[in-house]
Amino acid sequence: MAEVRIALSVRDLDRADLPACRWAGSARHVQQLAEQLRRADAGEVDYLAVCTPVRLPLAVGGVDYTVKEGAGTLWQFGVHPALQSCGIGTLLIRSAEQRISDRGPARAELGVEEGNPRARALYERLRYWAYGREPGSWDVEAEDGSLQRYETMCTLMRRKRLGEPA
Repeated sequence: MAEVRIALSVRDLDRADLPACRWAGSARHVQQLAEQLRRADAGEVDYLAVCTPVRLPLAVGGVDYTVKEGAGTLWQFGVHPALQSCGIGTLLIRSAEQRISDRGPARAELGVEEGNPRARALYERLRYWAYGREPGSWDVEAEDGSLQRYETMCTLMRRKRLGEPA
């Protein structure tokens, strides 16, 4: 098996990236990304993309500064399905933590679906610890184009002292 290395960069997601983000979800989800970019313009969130040298987004995720006082809340993180478990998610999370630290908050928080043990294991490896649970829900687009409410239980996790190595 040959090893392939490619230089990746992390930058702000921009509107020109949206057509290349179809892997991240439905057309409705990509439209929601556009709304998050409006929030980024207003300074409420950072929305990041891990990109190839030709600026193709391979992973995206946001940091919301309006959810909890003194924290940046990680949300909507995703890595292209064909490239999961290659370290790209770790790069995205570390970059998001740096953004949080640069803005002043001392901790990062997130909710991870209890049915997603791979994501939870990643966060635990990166020194996040569970501190509670809460229900989560959001609208998803069904195959027929209608919206359905998705409900789940999430484990709440946080990482303090963002400047320290994991």
